[in-house]
Amino acid sequence: MTGKLTAERNQLLASASTLCRFENRADRETAWRLHEVLVDQFVDSIKRPPKKLVLDFDATDDPVHGEQEGRFFHGFYRHYCFLPLYVFCGDQLLVSYIRPSNIDGAKHSWAILSLLVKRLRLAWPKVRIIFRGDSGFCRWKMLRWCDRHGIGYIVGVAKNARLNALTGSLQNEAAACFSATGHKVRWFTDVQYGARSWDRARRVIAKIEYSGHGVNPRYVVTNLEGNAKQLYDTLYCARGDMENRIKESQLDMFGGRTSCQRWWSNQFRLLLSSLAYTLIEAIRRIALTGTELARAYVGTIRLKLFKIGAVILKNTRRVRFLLASGCPYKELYFLVAHRLALG
Repeated sequence: MTGKLTAERNQLLASASTLCRFENRADRETAWRLHEVLVDQFVDSIKRPPKKLVLDFDATDDPVHGEQEGRFFHGFYRHYCFLPLYVFCGDQLLVSYIRPSNIDGAKHSWAILSLLVKRLRLAWPKVRIIFRGDSGFCRWKMLRWCDRHGIGYIVGVAKNARLNALTGSLQNEAAACFSATGHKVRWFTDVQYGARSWDRARRVIAKIEYSGHGVNPRYVVTNLEGNAKQLYDTLYCARGDMENRIKESQLDMFGGRTSCQRWWSNQFRLLLSSLAYTLIEAIRRIALTGTELARAYVGTIRLKLFKIGAVILKNTRRVRFLLASGCPYKELYFLVAHRLALG
């Protein structure tokens, strides 16, 4: 009888670790509140009302290796994964939203853009907002919403037979020019294009490139005014830097450790990694200006400024960290601490 009671008590006392219980308490409300923190800290970080904000949207794969809720096989990535959606403004992260991978890559982006626009215009009513994304986000209803709400956009358009037909004469001219000179040809033009499912035709910037590898046309749809080449090279191509920011958040800050069984627990883990990225990005932006790590990846900053051996002494009044006097980044460490102390 005693052995049976002991077994029952042990069963009642047994539980998951404190961290697991913490993660498993996460729900939709938790994800919403943490995203509010991300957006609020972005707003608070800008001291003067900005004239223009460019919001970069992109999706990526988050591989999983178990039976997690919401995981599916993705044909493009060729493995089971989640399909998180990221939104950045420059280097600053605004959204890291985990999604199942059996959906359209642009799923929920329209709703997220609408929420962000409302929040940013609440802070800065006159700010010019530009939505930027690759061809995975070219959805005409979303573009129509941007037109109606005064949102600029510059979004990739996948190559197709009709677009190639509209630029066919220019492609032929480029081929003839390359044959005559042997030099790479890179031209730009504008066409009016609307797919059969669209509500109307829109301005599409076409880049016609011809080299030894043949013709390589690229297309972006936009409602912005300006020179086609400048819009493509200066504004649209800059979105490629967002992929580096995703790598920082997902790889350097371990955003891919979504191994929990429950859906909202994995969303919580992704947001914890996002908050860690936001913290180091703020240190880089505020305290590392003008230093050798001013443009360093967050993984490099973590390695050189955070992962330092130390002796910790603790008593009832204080906690002391004794760092090695031979640390190669000692001076930089104290400079960062001083700048952060000044606020």
